[in-house]
Amino acid sequence: MTDLSRDEAVARVEALVATVEDDRMPVPVREIWAFGDVVLGLDPVERLDVYVTKDILVGGDDSDIDPDELALGVEGIGETVRADWAAEHTEHVRTNANGYAAPEQCLAAHLVDDDEPVHLEVCNASFDDNVTQRLEGALARENYENILDPRGACLWVDAEPSGARRGSSNSSDGGQRSDDAFQKLRDGEFVLPTLSGALEMLGADPDVAEEAATAVEAYRAAQDGASVRGDVV
Repeated sequence: MTDLSRDEAVARVEALVATVEDDRMPVPVREIWAFGDVVLGLDPVERLDVYVTKDILVGGDDSDIDPDELALGVEGIGETVRADWAAEHTEHVRTNANGYAAPEQCLAAHLVDDDEPVHLEVCNASFDDNVTQRLEGALARENYENILDPRGACLWVDAEPSGARRGSSNSSDGGQRSDDAFQKLRDGEFVLPTLSGALEMLGADPDVAEEAATAVEAYRAAQDGASVRGDVV
């Protein structure tokens, strides 16, 4: 699939948010952010970058489906992803290298087609927290391609009280979208620094920030079609 116009990119992330609002997800989703090109107001958008904050299922999920009855040959159904979701969306069930259901891969399969120029970052931490965590880790290990571009816009948040969020498997996926943020995306109104400048603002030395920005951009340029990266902090 070729580049997206800015209007197409905004429409695509709106559709992704609508899917999260309307469909049962493999795990509870708490936040959706856009970052990178679409937030910078570029047109066209080479890749649409989306950050999804998810919950970790603790103590199993709340569905009435017995995972053993699904006969999918996949470990972790009902533990890392909801069993009722897996029963309804068997075509979207994905595993890690150990054959265990992988929440980030399942989310990506549900939300994005394989040939779309869309990248998902999936984590249990909020966008702002993970930007800091990933930057600190990357600077310590000099593994700069793991840095998360901090230039983001929050588009949707879960409507549940914060005290009920962490580890909850019993919640719905209802939430509140930011119409203001979507309008700013359409109009290209976000005013943001260069990537190296943003990393400097977060504490990176200027030379390191330049090198890190180059590494992040090279990692991004190497992606083709839909891609997903997940981590747990």
